[in-house]
Amino acid sequence: MPYSSQSIAKLYFIAAIGLFVGQILFGLIMGLQYVIGDFMFPAIPFNVARMVHTNLLIVWLLFGFMGASYYLVPEEAEREIYSPLLAKVLFWVFLVAGALTIVGYLLVPYAGLAQMTGNSILPTMGREFLEQPLVTKIGIVIVALGFLFNIGMTVLKGRKTVVTMVLLTGLTGLAVMFLFSFYNPENLVLDKYFWWWVVHLWVEGVWELILGAILAFVLIKVTGVDREIIEKWLYIIIAMTLITGILGTGHHYYWIGTPTYWQWLGSIFSALEPIPFFMMTLFAFNMVNRRRREHPNKVATLWALGTAVMAFLGAGVWGFMHTLAPVNYYTHGTQLTAAHGHMAFYGAYVMIVLTIISYSMPMMRGRVANSNKAQVVEMWSFWLMTVSMTFITLFLTAAGILQTYMQRMADVPQSFMVVQDKIAIFYWMREVAGLVFLIGLIVYLVSFFVDKDGDAVAEPSA
Repeated sequence: MPYSSQSIAKLYFIAAIGLFVGQILFGLIMGLQYVIGDFMFPAIPFNVARMVHTNLLIVWLLFGFMGASYYLVPEEAEREIYSPLLAKVLFWVFLVAGALTIVGYLLVPYAGLAQMTGNSILPTMGREFLEQPLVTKIGIVIVALGFLFNIGMTVLKGRKTVVTMVLLTGLTGLAVMFLFSFYNPENLVLDKYFWWWVVHLWVEGVWELILGAILAFVLIKVTGVDREIIEKWLYIIIAMTLITGILGTGHHYYWIGTPTYWQWLGSIFSALEPIPFFMMTLFAFNMVNRRRREHPNKVATLWALGTAVMAFLGAGVWGFMHTLAPVNYYTHGTQLTAAHGHMAFYGAYVMIVLTIISYSMPMMRGRVANSNKAQVVEMWSFWLMTVSMTFITLFLTAAGILQTYMQRMADVPQSFMVVQDKIAIFYWMREVAGLVFLIGLIVYLVSFFVDKDGDAVAEPSA
């Protein structure tokens, strides 16, 4: 590890994995509540478990992105982080704010939490994924601005590369788009219209730039392919991402009261959204096939390839399945949405954070790679999590198809709760797959503590 300030990333990665475990535990609680309605009620109602599950997902991924930035930017910029102290202070501010918010969700009724935290001053609460109290949102903005300043100054004073420029663009977009979480108009159509400027333009826009930059960095390191070749691929991928992702927001506007031209715009451009993910898959495999060296960290290469494939399947294929307006008319809000969401988040964002952790953590511990034994254990975790997430997606897809037919397309449509009871078997199977996923995550944690005999000594990166 050539720059000492890269070690800051370890703090962020440890927090990210800890919160990831919490997210999965609450996901399992929710899964049981689908089939055992009063499970853990009234201690943890379904709406609270869902809030915690989704908020932990967002927060731990942000910790992962920040950790990735603090690790890769010094190497790309060829200088230390501008202010390591600022990075550490912001870490603790973000962690404490996030923890207190989760505790608030669990211990205080949501309406009471809104009253306690000044929601009457500037109403921002009550919207899916953006349930955070006003004070937490302000804290997130402060952390994001401080983080951007720190990374931006590091890049400004050092070498500029395509990887850092794409990463910085994505991180800036992330911060700017979050500002729309403060805009909560009373008109429900306007509310949903701008709500998607945070949710969609994050996950199907600027986050994809962050994904592309981290993937490019790891592939440069593990393959030895010329930077110029990888950068050309990255330019093409981010161009397609922005072209399709921005106008593809329209596939959320079909049935919320917006003009009908969104049905055409949304259908056309969101149908093109799988293209950058397919290009990313070609990019990853092409770079690995053209590699000029065999990097000892084989499991990091596996995670990188897995990211490209699963992102294409989850965000691309499963997204396309119900993105066209005539199809979405029937499938909107069914378990097909959940199937797409689970695989897309796992493939695109969970896996890229695990990729950079897998590559960088051995380096931050003074080795090029973990021992072969540790890597085999980590490969087990890769396959356990990836296969179980595939089955979660397939079970939810089957549930969604049956739900769509029985509830919305049959000659005699059945009520929501009757249909839910009939597809409960898929929820039980999803729960079993979720338990396997948790086992895979535990195996991932264990891999970092496996014996270190035979570890290679790290050398400065080129």
